[in-house]
Amino acid sequence: MIKKLMLIVSCFCIYTCFGQTYKTIDTADYLQRKEFLKNFTLNTESLIKKNKAEYPGKRGTELAKIYRDFEKDFADKVKDKDFVFNSAFNEKVSSLINGLRKNNSQIPSNLKILIARDNTPNAYCYADGTFVINMGLFNWLKNDDQVAAVIAHELGHKIKEHTLKTFVDIIDHNQTDKRVVQDIKLNTENHNRKAFEIFKNRIYRKGSEYRKNEMQADSLGYTIFRNSDFKASEFINALHILRNFDTISPKKLKTETYEKYFSLPNQAFNKKWLAKEDFSLYNYNHYKEKLNKDSLSTHPEMVLRINMLKKNFPELESSVADEKTDSDFISIARTAKMEILPNYYHSEDYGLGIYASLQFLQDSEEETFYRSWLGKFFSKIYKARKNYTLNRYLDRVESKNQSESYQQFLSFMWNLSMEEIKNIADFYQK
Repeated sequence: MIKKLMLIVSCFCIYTCFGQTYKTIDTADYLQRKEFLKNFTLNTESLIKKNKAEYPGKRGTELAKIYRDFEKDFADKVKDKDFVFNSAFNEKVSSLINGLRKNNSQIPSNLKILIARDNTPNAYCYADGTFVINMGLFNWLKNDDQVAAVIAHELGHKIKEHTLKTFVDIIDHNQTDKRVVQDIKLNTENHNRKAFEIFKNRIYRKGSEYRKNEMQADSLGYTIFRNSDFKASEFINALHILRNFDTISPKKLKTETYEKYFSLPNQAFNKKWLAKEDFSLYNYNHYKEKLNKDSLSTHPEMVLRINMLKKNFPELESSVADEKTDSDFISIARTAKMEILPNYYHSEDYGLGIYASLQFLQDSEEETFYRSWLGKFFSKIYKARKNYTLNRYLDRVESKNQSESYQQFLSFMWNLSMEEIKNIADFYQK
């Protein structure tokens, strides 16, 4: 028992010291970014040349336009430092991909790894082999095997060339739809109804195709995962965790948290700040949706995907607890956690940054660190309010699409006057 208590105290001290001395990831990586962009441009041109040979005529020309537009947008993100190079995350992902290569010769050899400063637990692989992993994966998943499971799923998309096939499908149907629209214009009856039918059928068709792609990526991804040395059950466990994911943390902010952190020496807490709009008077059923949400879903519900995997791979039927997290993963997950607020700051999601700061403070975590970030975010909110640009950085209340806790937070933020916001910013930036 004494040893256990000593271990708990030791872990607490490590986390506390880590927070107090933590420095955000260094993004002074100009040379790496320059080299990456040079190679990315060359790879894009090679991809365009290859596609023009495989898809001559209109298809090849349109694909070239798509890839060049994407190259420009992606290059801007790299220049804006949306990705980090040479971090512990890069090393970890490289190691996991190497682990997946065992007994899986179909995995492309030309993968380039980028770590995105994004808190959502996601990953994606572009047509040229650029593999992007969001830091958020390390906040939500529990161990190496679960991260490898997500990577394997994305490798499934890459091997099946889903991105390329989707682009070709869009190009083909664009031409078909244009011809149908021309026919509609020649017919004077029911223009709007027929035009909407084209739109609806196209959306349904795309949704159906995307759902099929997700299922294929799951099956191939799991096969790759199973062929390696990773624990098979962690593939399903990763999906279970992601099933509960919301872009905004589900933790609720208590009224006491607002009172604690916004009762200032020179500004008393005002309960009117917590006043919320009454949405009960709105009759949302009055509006009938023209499109079926189930048909539009491009990412099948996790339950459906999990059930399909269990059907195709009976060994996944039994539930197995998450594997124990090792010290190496704990360290990198801790870094991902400490980067949550810097990432929000970088992406200019200042409202979300304040919400997350308060959640951490409510849990009594790293008081000095999170109070400091609270001041930085409020300072940006003050400048936005002053310049009439607050809508860019702070969501509006949407009763149908937000948790009650987040609605309460947004109501609080919008109820603050410009002077009150400035007082809060000044207090936490002392």
